[in-house]
Amino acid sequence: MSEKSCKGDHTGHLCVLASKELFDQIKELTRDPQYICFNCGRVADCEHNLCNPMPLN
Repeated sequence: MSEKSCKGDHTGHLCVLASKELFDQIKELTRDPQYICFNCGRVADCEHNLCNPMPLN
């Protein structure tokens, strides 16, 4: 099992955006998800928006 950790700058990650209720911004970052976060299960277009990303395909 993958260790729960955060890779890179946490500022633009979906978990931070959700905690700030920036849902319109989250919608823009999740239109064509290519990655899933091992920590929270959220999906995003770009790995830079997740703490512990893994490619979906």
